[in-house]
This record gives sequence, structure tokens and C-alpha cells, in this order.
Amino acid sequence: MELYLIMAAFICILCIFAGSLSTRIGVPSLLLFIILGMMFGTDGIFRIPFSNYGLAESICSVALIFIMFYGGFCTNWEAARPVAKKAVLLSSAGVILTALLTGLFCHFILKTSLLEGLLIGSVLGSTDAASVFSILRMKKLNLVDGMASILEVESGSNDPVAYMLTTIVLGMMAGHSSAGSVALVFSAQVLYGILFGVAAGLAGAKLLNSEQFFSGEMLPILTMALAVLTYGLSASVSGNGFLSVYIAGIILGNSKIKGKVELVHFFDGITGMMQIILFFLLGLLCFPSRIIPVLVPSVCIMAFMLLIARPAAVYIILRPFKVPFRQQLLISWAGLRGAASIVFAITTVLSPAAMEYDIFHIVFCVCLLSVAIQGSLLPWMAKKLEVIGSTDDIFKTFNDYQEDQSIHLTEVRLPEGHPWIGHTFQDISIPEDMLAVMVLRDGKTLIPNGSTLITADDTIILNSPAYADKSGMKLREVRIGRYHPWVNKPLSELTLPADTLIFLIRRAGRSLVPTGQTHVRDGDVLILNAQPVTHTAAASAFL
Repeated sequence: MELYLIMAAFICILCIFAGSLSTRIGVPSLLLFIILGMMFGTDGIFRIPFSNYGLAESICSVALIFIMFYGGFCTNWEAARPVAKKAVLLSSAGVILTALLTGLFCHFILKTSLLEGLLIGSVLGSTDAASVFSILRMKKLNLVDGMASILEVESGSNDPVAYMLTTIVLGMMAGHSSAGSVALVFSAQVLYGILFGVAAGLAGAKLLNSEQFFSGEMLPILTMALAVLTYGLSASVSGNGFLSVYIAGIILGNSKIKGKVELVHFFDGITGMMQIILFFLLGLLCFPSRIIPVLVPSVCIMAFMLLIARPAAVYIILRPFKVPFRQQLLISWAGLRGAASIVFAITTVLSPAAMEYDIFHIVFCVCLLSVAIQGSLLPWMAKKLEVIGSTDDIFKTFNDYQEDQSIHLTEVRLPEGHPWIGHTFQDISIPEDMLAVMVLRDGKTLIPNGSTLITADDTIILNSPAYADKSGMKLREVRIGRYHPWVNKPLSELTLPADTLIFLIRRAGRSLVPTGQTHVRDGDVLILNAQPVTHTAAASAFL
């Protein structure tokens, strides 16, 4: 047992170092994870015997649940809405067109059977979001005209379509599918996938905002359970669980829920770990000696998809929207094949359908080439095609909620009688390191300048450097019960030690900045600075 734990920890550390190395050499980190897995596998240096496709499929499916949920959770719907139609068409019709063209190529050129060719096309039909955005983020590339949002939504939503096509073709190969049953399966997967995704997202948003469940340390666990439950319920009635999870993630990520920043940090770590497990395990499952016999057809398939199938699908779908040709070329190039395709290829191995070709290793090789070639050259292609935006910050197109910890936004509401009312911003005294960035007035948002006149009931948003505590001052909480001596008293009447201040009250899940007239209520949590108390009498009075 100890040996396995040591080995698992050693592998994780190696993968983390590989991720750091990828930034320096310009190679996608996910490619290095796969190569590490191959090194540890049966044909590799360390020769760990592993060929349990069933176990690998189960582990990879769980990993994909969290990856797809987080992909939806980080989709900024406001940014994605203007390009949603294009992205959804690419993720549905685009996948079908790509799979069909690739299948026909395999049938007529590589001489596979028609169904086996369509199966290869279906498995490889989806693009890999993790690979695309790890490259964009690593290089801090932003793309013009919402292209980053198109790629984000397409990559996050096209895996379910490819999975549906894969299961349908496998059913036809096994002799269990007719035209009517194919239509029924497809309709059920889409209908139940959307239904359970929407229901889970709406119910989850309500649940996460419930006071009964609002516990900072338990919110990530509750959200993780919701993602798994969504997948399980949808899949149990023949719905597409991955589609449900992705939709639920979008709804939750774009809802006003408590603890959203903490959830992003939690799932960012979980997703990173899942990507390591997923790609390393897929590499471990591969037999490099079996890649050599399928290398030529794999290279042909990869080249056909890169140069013909994907560009043709992108052109047919985006041409009516008058998307510039250069942008079409970049979107075509960014159609990397990755982890989801390899996971779907495992499904073909476990299927009872008879197959002539080693589809798993063909797909594995195609994905390896795609990530290595397309992924490594994606930043170069973006520059050559002149589709890089004016800003170099790709994070602006994502719903990361990764707030800059060095900046703090403060909301100041000006009641009647406030000394700033009736003056312009250039007339009032604001500290040098602070700036008024927004004024909320009568339901409208104004961007102020020096001549903007301040009126009563304005709400001014100020930004300032965040405070970094270097004094070591500790804070303490005082929980107020029904019989606490401070209940129903205003703060001005409380006797507190010198240099002690109640500066925040947590009440019913909300944070209040108190004044002297604020009354303490049963159930309040008072936050105050805990100054050292040197005299026992003072300590007794304080408690």
C-alpha cells in the first residue's frame, strides 16, 4: 500500500514539474502528461502493467464530469451570448459534418467499412476545450470579435454530440439500431440532457443560496455532489449526462450564488487534478508498440481533419454569418482533438461490436499528433493570421471570477446631507491611490469624470489598493445568543475595552457595516479586532 502511495505522489509531482516545463518550451502541458503516462505504461520505462479499459473508462468519465461542469461554470454567458448561435452550430452541426466527412474518408481512402469509418469520425468529432484554453491562457492570447468565446462554448458543448454519435454508430454496428431507434436515442439524449441540466442548475442555484446550506467549507462539497448527481440522474434515463452537467454548470456559474469565488478556486484545483489523472491514465493505457502499425492511417486521418474536414465544416457554418476568412482559418486550426475522443475510443473497445481496426490506438495517435502540432503552433497561427486582440489578457473573455487580490472595490452610498453632494468629482478630496470608477444613479450606471456632479442617493464605486495586514492583528468573532447581554442594544451603548471596534456584523448570510445606532440581534456574529488584553479585569469586562 505504501509503495502505491509513494508512486502516486511521485507521479503527481512529475506532472506538476511537466506543467511548469511546458510553459518554457511552448508545448501543451496535457501532451507531457500523456507522454509521462506512456513512459510508466506496459511498453514504457517503468513498465506498470495496466490494460483495464473498463476501470479506465469509469475513472475518465468521472474526471470528465468535473472538467465539463467547470467548463460550463466558467462560461461567461454575457460574453458568449452574441456568439452563442455560431458556437452551438459548430458544436452540433459542425461535429456531425466533421464526423461524416472523416467517416467517408476512412471508408473510401483507408478502405474501412462504412460503419467503422463513421465510428472513427464520430469518436474524433469533438474538440478538446482543456487543450485549447490551456494554450491560450499560457500564452495570454486574446482573440478578436469574440473568437475566444466561440471556441469556449463550442469546445465545452460538442463532447456530448460526439458521444451521442459514437453510441448510435456502436448500436448500429452491434445490430441493435434502426433508423427509428437512432432518432429515438438521439432525441432522448438531447431532451433529457437539456431537461436535467436546466433543472439541476436552477435547483442548485436555489439550494446554494439557502441559509440552511450556506457553510463556506461545505459549499464545494455540495456543488461537487450536485454535479455528480446531475450526471447520474440524466444517464439513468438514457439522457446525455455530460450535456446535463455542462448546462448545469453554465446556469450555476452565471447565477448569483454565495461563495462563487471560493467555488472557482476549489474547482480550478479539482479540474487540474482531474486533467492530470485523465491524461496520465490515457497514456498509461496506451501501448506504444501498437501505435507503429496504425501510424500511417492515423497521420492521414489527422491531416484530412486538419486540412479538409474541419475547415469545410467551419466554412459551411460560419460563412452565412460573414465571419472573415482569417478568423475561420484560426477557428479551424484550434479544433484540437483530445481527452474526450480518447475516452470515447475506450467505449469502442468495450463494445461487443466486431471491429477490424485498432480504433483506440488510431484515435490516441490522432489526438497525440493534434495536440503536439496544432497545439504548439496555435499561438504562431494566431499571430500570422492577425487575429490577436488589442489586449494580451485572455482572461477577460472568461467567467473566472479570479479577482485581482491587489485591488479592492468599495461601495459608498451618499444620503441626504453628505458633504460631497452638490460638488463635482474634481472638487472633492479623494486619496491619491483611490479612483471613482462608477456611479449608480436611479438604476443607471454612469462613468464619472472630473466635471460629473454628485447628487443625493448616488452610489459611488471606488477602487483602491487592497490592505495587506503586516501587523499580525488577529480578529475574533462573538456569536450572539438569545440571552446574550448585548441583544437588542445599539452598539453605542456597549461597553468595550479601549482600542476595540466592532467593524462587521454577519446577519442572515449578509455582511453589515454597523454604525453606533445599529442594534445587535439574536443570531448575529460580531467581528471585532482582538487586541492583546493585559489585565484580567479588562478581559472579564470584555467577555
